[in-house]
Amino acid sequence: MIINICLSIAAALVLSPLLGGIINKTKAFYAGRKGSPVLQLYFDLFKLFRKESVISTSATFIFQAAPAIIFTSTLAATIFVPFIPGLPAPSFTCDFILLFYLLGLSRFFLIISALDTGSSFEGMGASREAFFSALAEPVTFVTILTMLRLGGGTSIQAAFRGLSSESWIIIILTAVPFFIVMLAENARIPFDDPNTHLELTMIHEVMLLDNSGANLALMEWAASIKLWLFSLIIVKILLPAEILTPAAYTGLTILAVPAVAVITGTVESVMARASLLKVPQLLFSAGIIAFLGFFLSLNQFLGW
Repeated sequence: MIINICLSIAAALVLSPLLGGIINKTKAFYAGRKGSPVLQLYFDLFKLFRKESVISTSATFIFQAAPAIIFTSTLAATIFVPFIPGLPAPSFTCDFILLFYLLGLSRFFLIISALDTGSSFEGMGASREAFFSALAEPVTFVTILTMLRLGGGTSIQAAFRGLSSESWIIIILTAVPFFIVMLAENARIPFDDPNTHLELTMIHEVMLLDNSGANLALMEWAASIKLWLFSLIIVKILLPAEILTPAAYTGLTILAVPAVAVITGTVESVMARASLLKVPQLLFSAGIIAFLGFFLSLNQFLGW
């Protein structure tokens, strides 16, 4: 178990910054530009860790402690989704609740750290983050319940092991809303634009405006790990473990997670950022798809 935990954490730490570079490179390709290097985020993190953090005089200890808490709680969530199958991994009844509420703890400190600065712009971004995450949370848990129904277990590991290629329609109806939630939770287009500098439309980025140096590096790294975690879950939903050996499954996962980043970059290239009033409608649509998958799984389970 310890080996699998260490491998999952190491994979998240080392490979997660690569996803942002792949997304930006994909967007540059569609725009006909060369774009920044795929490894650009690694360079940015290295540069930020060498800089000193500047802290606002109005901020309290909450603002100073938030980056470390956000980073560690996000990283801790990765141990429940092992990178390499077949090895013992942490698993217990309803462990998925702990997984997503570790991410919820990270979001909570991100919000209160933004409020702690006393900035009206950051407070506006924090309120939007809280509202949109509240809409995305039910969709997330419905997709997980569908996986548990298909897998016949009560832990996320049992759900991954029990997914079968025979239920491909339900798997797609589970992966699609979870992908939409991934875009919302990771502040991607059409929900947010991570490259914008207009405070009136920013959500995630506006909450980081007062962070700098090592604190900003931890925030950016935690955001990359969160994107890695959601991408890995999508891959495990779409790739039932029954059809591959552990070695082949691991190799395919290494290729599939960047593929999710390419798809994300493609979506961001062909879609514009939705207005704030349209965001609840997008998440509501994802909820309808998720409930449809859940009812189909219930129908399959009861044999109706």
